[in-house]
Amino acid sequence: MMAHSEHFERANGSAPMEYSFIVPVCNEQDTLQQLFEHVQHTLNKLNVQTFEILFIDDGSQDQSWSKIAALQQQHPQSVRGIRLRRNFGKATALSVGFERAIGEIIFTIDADLQDDPCEIPRFIDKLNEGYDMVSGWKETRHDPLSKTLPSKLFNIVTRLFSGMQLHDFNCGFKAYRRAVVKRLNLYGELHRFIPIMANAEGFHVTEIPVVHHPRKHGNSKYGWSRLYKGFLDLLTVLSFTRYAQRPAHFFGGVGILLSVAGVGILGYFTVLKILGNDIGWRPLFLVGILILLLAAQLISLGIIGEMIVRNNHQPASDNFIVKDTGTPK
Repeated sequence: MMAHSEHFERANGSAPMEYSFIVPVCNEQDTLQQLFEHVQHTLNKLNVQTFEILFIDDGSQDQSWSKIAALQQQHPQSVRGIRLRRNFGKATALSVGFERAIGEIIFTIDADLQDDPCEIPRFIDKLNEGYDMVSGWKETRHDPLSKTLPSKLFNIVTRLFSGMQLHDFNCGFKAYRRAVVKRLNLYGELHRFIPIMANAEGFHVTEIPVVHHPRKHGNSKYGWSRLYKGFLDLLTVLSFTRYAQRPAHFFGGVGILLSVAGVGILGYFTVLKILGNDIGWRPLFLVGILILLLAAQLISLGIIGEMIVRNNHQPASDNFIVKDTGTPK
């Protein structure tokens, strides 16, 4: 989904940039100035010459956009403001930022000051170890139980189904190499699963513990609703990361399991019929028939999916190549 946006252009065009910081903003008027100052102070200590901070105003109803506009006027070389037409959600805000960021290293950081910019050097050091993406882990959280408990359950379920052993998938403080964000396709609420999507593309993902501060301004946008929404999104992510190129393995696998159950049920009733028992009135007999029909549909769906994938398959391209030493002489 593309969102119409209003934005301030950089005064010097699209010059090469060392770091980009993407900050989704939704009713965070009290924190923006302080966040900018903290990021700027940290980068000055690192002697960073070029950086940009992209504030993505995701339909704020307070004075956030006015604050962003003022920051851009004061710091035209390092601040960009992008205002979305309405509240589209964090995934869209990040996607818009990823499209427009020009830094070689791209950070995402929340605007509520719970993430501490002093951690930036540690992210950079971890990237320099050879990783493509580094995710923050709020090891010690300063949030109410109504937020921390759903988050713990969410992370446990996500680890179980995805196989990735990260502690905190949904931490907003992350660092990426440019190549990673250009391969991400975010919509809905899939921002929670960026580490899984990056890992599925072959990028090296890790995490580091980060400082987490109590929220002093504004209100949290998350709670228990993330559990059921997150589980549905997790199924979506797993389907297009693990099985996008082999749909028959997913649908056919479930279909085979159901067919085994259906054959077992009907085999049982076949034996009863041979022994002279009346089976037509038993509900389980009808359940067995329905299970076999469903299994046949799933297996057929998997085969059709394989046909679609085969017809749309593209040969290996530069998107998948890390190194190419050239044609041997």
